[in-house]
Amino acid sequence: MVYRLFLLLDSFLMMLPHSWRTKIFTSLSSLTHILAFSRNRIIQANLKFAFGDELNSAQKKEIEEYCYQNLALNFLQVMENRRNNAEDLRAQVTFKNRETVDALLSENRGIIFVSAHFGNWELGGAALSSLITPVSSIYKEFSNSSFDPYLLQARTNHRMKLAEKNGALKHIAKALRGGRSILLMIDQASNERAGVKVDFFGHETYHTSTPAQLAHKFNAPIVGVYIVSTDEQHYTITFETPIEVKSNDELAILEATQAQANDVEKVIRTHPKLWFWCHKRWKGEFKNIYH
Repeated sequence: MVYRLFLLLDSFLMMLPHSWRTKIFTSLSSLTHILAFSRNRIIQANLKFAFGDELNSAQKKEIEEYCYQNLALNFLQVMENRRNNAEDLRAQVTFKNRETVDALLSENRGIIFVSAHFGNWELGGAALSSLITPVSSIYKEFSNSSFDPYLLQARTNHRMKLAEKNGALKHIAKALRGGRSILLMIDQASNERAGVKVDFFGHETYHTSTPAQLAHKFNAPIVGVYIVSTDEQHYTITFETPIEVKSNDELAILEATQAQANDVEKVIRTHPKLWFWCHKRWKGEFKNIYH
């Protein structure tokens, strides 16, 4: 029943002009920000931990507010991705350093694209898969599974193949074995079992080592891909320098993982308000900062 009501709302919203939909979602995000006391404390704790005194209180408040707006715009993008096409995406995005990726694809190599919950990541993933090369990726089921088909349609509409998080490794390994590309989000909290410790914003932080392990096993380069916009209408998707992993020894995996963390930190420092600051990134190693 809830899902059917949501679909009715979805149909109504998509009949409105894009500017109206954007206004509605940004207004809702402003209300959410006002009411989300505990989440705001997490954002401020993260900013203090990452930047120390580099940002003043006004800058931190602006980032806090925009965190909700960015999440709302990503949700709106999911709705739009169920209906738009490659030409719609092409009108919105420009690729930077695309020649690097085209060269790798010409060698018939699968690529391990890595990214973060940064900027309009829903648009970035759709544009990558639709306009550059189809990718396989991972998703996490909703607590209400009725909504899963909605998310899947938004992404598979743009040539993306998806596997649920539990058991997804087999899915993405099969894609790489077949010379196809994958897309992984690497900015979430990790642990000793799933990652290695790297320097991230000046703190020893566990960071997933899965891309590095896969890169060596399947001889696939790792390429960071990040999307930025200054007006939320025109977007630039930048491909970072490819990372090759020639060995599976501890040092090689660590160096490749550190290089990925460096790329993530670089784009966040350049555009700090675009990252998803409201998750507990350091909850494993420094959980006391959230008290």
